[in-house]
Amino acid sequence: MALSFRQSEILEIARAEGRVGVDDLAHRFSVTLQTIRRDLGELADAGKLDRVHGGAVLRAGVVNIGYEERRLLNADAKVAIARVCAAEIPDNSSVFLNIGTTTEAVARALVRHRNLTVVTNNLNVASILAGNDSCDVIVAGGVLRRSDGGLTGDLTTEAIAHFKVDRAVIGTSAIDADGDLLDYDLQEVRVSRAILRQARATCVVADHSKLERNAPVRIASLSEVDQIVTDIPLPAALGAKCHAWKTKVIIAGV
Repeated sequence: MALSFRQSEILEIARAEGRVGVDDLAHRFSVTLQTIRRDLGELADAGKLDRVHGGAVLRAGVVNIGYEERRLLNADAKVAIARVCAAEIPDNSSVFLNIGTTTEAVARALVRHRNLTVVTNNLNVASILAGNDSCDVIVAGGVLRRSDGGLTGDLTTEAIAHFKVDRAVIGTSAIDADGDLLDYDLQEVRVSRAILRQARATCVVADHSKLERNAPVRIASLSEVDQIVTDIPLPAALGAKCHAWKTKVIIAGV
């Protein structure tokens, strides 16, 4: 399918923000709501977007979107989430940070912390925190995933078992209505599970777009973590579940 200029722009907005709304797009392009709905329908038919009530989101599936697209997706929200998450991590502590663009944002927010020990299977996190001379960085070795600098596999899982840290901060590709944390790569999921087991306190960092996506492999439930930091309030039903589970929900204003 050959995209029109407007459809190409809509797709770029969706990649940057994770979601597009009919009303906002109609105002932005000075066209009718019907025109935008037709554009979104054609983009959905072409496999570029998934239609949702009032707009569309990036296509969900069994394969994650590219690293660069993920890095740019809701970038401001990730910075806000990272800032709040980092503020919860005291100096003189130990932290796990796993693979993900949001955990990389957390690493950037930790560059002024003092006397940290950070264990990670994310080469990007290691590179970011190499600039903090008061931070000891330990890389859990494994098989390199060149697409995003992640290390996975049995070697990574075995390495993580040697540590017990104060706090684990993990990202996730999707969160479903039941509160399950989901991802695409079984090897990565095994590492994330190991990280959660080896931490005294656990935190999930995830922007709102994760609530609009799906992925096939289950990491854990929000009932099994201590807190989640996100950018907008959770849906009411999920928020009520977190309250019942005593999972703390922290909203980071953008």
